[in-house]
This record gives sequence, structure tokens and C-alpha cells, in this order.
Amino acid sequence: MMKVLETVLRRPRSVIVIMVVMMIAGISAFNTLPRESQPAIDVPFLYVVTTQTGLSPSDANRLLVKPLETELQGLEGLESMRSTAFKGGASVVLEFDINAKMSEALQDAKDAVDKAKSSLPDDATDPTVNEVSIENFGTITVVLFGDVPDRTLFKHGRDLRDLLEKDSDVLDVDMSGDREEVLEIIIDLNKLESYNLTTSQLLDALARNNMVVPAGNLDTGQGRFSLEVPGLIESATDVFTLPIKTDGDTNVTFSDIATIQRTFKDATVFTRVNGQPAVVLSVNKRIGTNIIDLSNRVHEITEKASQNWPVALEVSYMIDTARFATRMFDSLQSSVLTAIALVIIVSVAMLGLRPALLIGLSIPLSFVVAFLFLQFMGMTVNMMIMFGLILTVGMLVDAGIVVVEYAERKISEGLDRREAFIRAARMMFWPIVSSTATTLAAFLPLLMWPGIVGKFMSYLPIMVIVTLSASLLTALIFLPVVGGFVARKKVTAKERAAAQALSGHQKFDINNVKGFLGSYVRTLAFLIRRPILSLVIGFGLIASIFVTFAQNPTGMIAFPEIEPDFATVAITGRG
Repeated sequence: MMKVLETVLRRPRSVIVIMVVMMIAGISAFNTLPRESQPAIDVPFLYVVTTQTGLSPSDANRLLVKPLETELQGLEGLESMRSTAFKGGASVVLEFDINAKMSEALQDAKDAVDKAKSSLPDDATDPTVNEVSIENFGTITVVLFGDVPDRTLFKHGRDLRDLLEKDSDVLDVDMSGDREEVLEIIIDLNKLESYNLTTSQLLDALARNNMVVPAGNLDTGQGRFSLEVPGLIESATDVFTLPIKTDGDTNVTFSDIATIQRTFKDATVFTRVNGQPAVVLSVNKRIGTNIIDLSNRVHEITEKASQNWPVALEVSYMIDTARFATRMFDSLQSSVLTAIALVIIVSVAMLGLRPALLIGLSIPLSFVVAFLFLQFMGMTVNMMIMFGLILTVGMLVDAGIVVVEYAERKISEGLDRREAFIRAARMMFWPIVSSTATTLAAFLPLLMWPGIVGKFMSYLPIMVIVTLSASLLTALIFLPVVGGFVARKKVTAKERAAAQALSGHQKFDINNVKGFLGSYVRTLAFLIRRPILSLVIGFGLIASIFVTFAQNPTGMIAFPEIEPDFATVAITGRG
């Protein structure tokens, strides 16, 4: 291993080229990696819903829940099943093993529900199987509102929905607040009686004239084609001129007995913004999409479409997760930069300017290499990744400090700077590797944390492990090569004499060592000569910490209380 390391370090130009390439690739990876506010994890839950108008909860349990439970209870990997029967419907929540493949579980659940359909009442709606996922929550909500007719509001809302769904990163757009358009037929009962007609005859006439009639097959000798005679109602005129019965030489049509108009179904949900009618478009992104870029495109598409809207029609944006993500990333990036600056300042104070700059170089190098690995692993940049960066800032420089300080000591003793850094990498290789390995071992148990929380938290140890591994590469290869070019060449005779004295090559009086280093050496010598006293002081400090904490308990909370960005007010009433 040492021969391989030395061979690599003696090819500085090749190492510099590799370092520059990795830096460029890492910066590119950071700019192109998808950004999310929180990690995208598979939630092992499915829920099945079916409804039937007018069904009581007890009947829903007997007619809807029981058939579904019978077919669903044998699904592979199913851990629990919770059913709820309510007035007019029922739902079943399925919980699977955390390691189950949800795509396969979803398909198995759909197959089981298809088998259960034959046991459900004819009037029941087809059961739907839905997957619970963090990704299903809206990325951004677009609201259209204003003092405009309902038809205008709904039309522009649907047009905008179609435009947004054309974006390749948009999974779908849920629209609420609109109503389905219908053709309303208002029958004049007096005219109905005068023509001796009944409502059942009207319904039969509509049903007979709104269907596709098979007309057999056409065999051309080259193939057989099925023929159909279309008879679908496509406009209000089709209904207006639809014949109901023949009275002598004339046909009685709907225009003779009714008034027909286009309207909308009665509203079951009212959506209003600032007291005005509104439609709400909730945009859902695809997995792995950069929510910040998608939010910007949604704004661009909406602003472009609004140029053709009436002046009274306004647009607003709500629950924009990209805004929260941007705020979070800006805050975390500021924290990372502040931490880097503080580390460099401390290094300058302790080691000097040139060694501190070398050590500071290890932080951005380790970060860009880590982002390159993240891209290879197909991960996204989220708050857990950024927390991992903040956590590792102080640890990244540990290996670099050891290598640079050892090399600086050898340079002070008179060794060539390039040879000094090569020797530092060789001599400190195993201490640095073992030190990093013990740190990584402390984070490995977090990768084995079970459940949904474990999957969510796994991004933190992954980032720590990747970043510290990158710092190992930086400290043992990149820093020695760069240090061989930029470290100081010459030292004064006084510095050389002090370095040789501290190295142990010759006896010296520690009282002659000045400054902070002298104080440290004398204190260390005092404690080494009195090991029992050192142990007593150490254990005494540990015991005092536990006693102080026990006497002044501050309690523990899982999450701090913070002011919410938005709130929901629910008002219910009887009747």
C-alpha cells in the first residue's frame, strides 16, 4: 500500500489533472443534482377506497369492507390492515414491510381488488388503490380567481392545467373548484301532457339515441373490419332536434316540450380567494425532479398564459415548496460557508497562513468529490444532505491538519518540501485511516435504523461517510501534491534548531520553549509524571458533568416550537 501511495505522489502532474477534473465534475454535479426540501422515501402504505351512495356504515362494513379484506389479507409482505366503514363508502389502509417493493405491492393490491369487484354491489364505484408517498404532495399550488363568469374561470383553469401537464417533470395537476359542464333540459309539464308523453319516454329516447350501434363486419379479402354506426350526442343542437315520437306527419322533438341550456353541476365544494370564486391547481412533480427549477417553470408558464386572460382574472401562488426549499438551502449554505471560514481562521491562528490555506483547501475538495459520488449514487440534495455537510466541516480538516503539520515539521528540520509531504502521507497513512474508520463506525449504526424514520435519516450517515471518505482521499493524495508546490521552501536557523530539539534528536530544556507551545509542553510533562492525578482529574470532570445535568434537568423535546408559515382553520356544523 505504501509503495502504491508513494508511486502516485511522485506523479504530481497526473494527480493535479485528476484533481482539477474531479473539481469541475463535482461543481457540475452540485449544480445539476435535483434539490428537494426533504428526502424522497418509499412509504410502505397503500389505501383502497370505494363508495356507494346512501349506504349506512354497518352495510358498508358488510358489503364493501368484508369482500375487500378477504382478497387483500393474503398479499405478500402485508404487516397490518386497517379498515374503516363510513356513510356512503369504505376504505382499507394496508401497511407493508419497510423493505417491500412498493411497485410490486401496488400491482398485487390492484389484482386483489379486481378479484373483489365481483363481490361488491353493482351500484358501488370501482375501488381505487392509491400509494402513499411524500412525492405525491403538491410542489406548488396555482390559484386563479377574480370577478369573471364561471365558464371563463373554468376554461382558463383547464387550459392552464393542460399547459402545465405538458412539462416533462410534472407528474399531474390536480384541479379543484371547477364543476363539470352539463346540458340542462327543463321540461314544460303542460306541453308534456298535451303530447301525451311521460318522463320515461324521454329518458328512453335519450338512451336510444346516445350509443354506438354495431353494424357487423366488412370483409375486403385483405382483412376484416368491424363497422359501427355512431349515434352519440355531441352538442345541444343534437338534443334540441332529437325526435321523441311521431304524431301524424310530424315529429315531436325536445324543442317542442323543453328548454335546453348549458350549465354546470351543483357545487359540492366552494373555493374562494379574497372572497372571489377560484380554481386551484396543485402541481405534483415526478420523482427526482429539481423542485426549484420546476417551480420557476410553473411561474413562467403561468405568466405567459395569463397574457391572454381577462384583466379581472388574477393569479396567485400558494404552498410553494420551492420557496421553502430555497430559503432552507440558502440558510444551510450560509452555515456551511460560515463554518468553513471559522475553521480557516482557527487554523491560521494555530498553524499560520500558508498551512491554514492548505488545510482549508481540503474542505471544498472533499465537498465537490462527495457531490460527485452523490450523482453516481442517484441521490438528491436535500436538508439531510446539507445537515451532513455542516456536521462534517470540522471533521474534514482533521486528516489534513495531521499531514500538513507533520510535513511542516519535517520542512523545519531541513527536509525538501516535496519529500516532506510524501513522508507525511506515508507515516500518517495508517493513523489517519484508522482515525477516519473509527469515526465512520460511529455513523454506521444509523444506516441500520429500521422503519420509515430510518430511511429518512439514512441520508445523514451516507453523506457523512461519503464526505469523510473524500476527505481521506484529499488528505493523503491531493494535499501532499499541492503542498509540494506551494509550501515554504526555506526556514530560518532558529526554526530549524527548535524543530530538531522538539523532534527528540537531542536533549533540551522544555523551559526554554516559549509561547503557547511551551506552556502546553510543560503542562503535558507535569501530567505525564503524575498519571494518577491525571486520571482523577479526568474522571472527576466526567462525574461533574453527569451531576450537573442531573441537578439541572432541562428536559427534552423532539422538535422545537417554531412559528408556522401557514395555518388551516376548519369550521364544522351539524345538519
